[in-house]
Amino acid sequence: MDKSTHEIRLTQWKQIIEQCQHRHEGQTAKQWLADNQISEKSYYYWLRKLRRSTYEQTGHSASLPSAQKGSPVSFAEISFSSQSAEAYPASFQPTAVIKTARATVALSDKVSDRLLDRILQEVARA
Repeated sequence: MDKSTHEIRLTQWKQIIEQCQHRHEGQTAKQWLADNQISEKSYYYWLRKLRRSTYEQTGHSASLPSAQKGSPVSFAEISFSSQSAEAYPASFQPTAVIKTARATVALSDKVSDRLLDRILQEVARA
């Protein structure tokens, strides 16, 4: 496939992906794709291509960086409560709440830019 054909298809699929991501609340992506006669395999193939293209345009290479030998790796335990997502401690007043079909994240205005970026990356994958 030549470069111009690829760019045209990428543009078309970008529109399809945006429409799917702005589907009616409660409708799954799978159902939206079926309703619009779009192959699920093709959708996720082009979604991956679009994400890779966007990542490359930000000045990064197509492959993700790996941890360098000898660099320290640290983990932080995050406790999960089976309580309702709306049950915050009395001292915590969220500034923003991000809800997806699988996760709810409540944030204070004290969250660092780096942590917020990481949280948004993980919520996008959820």
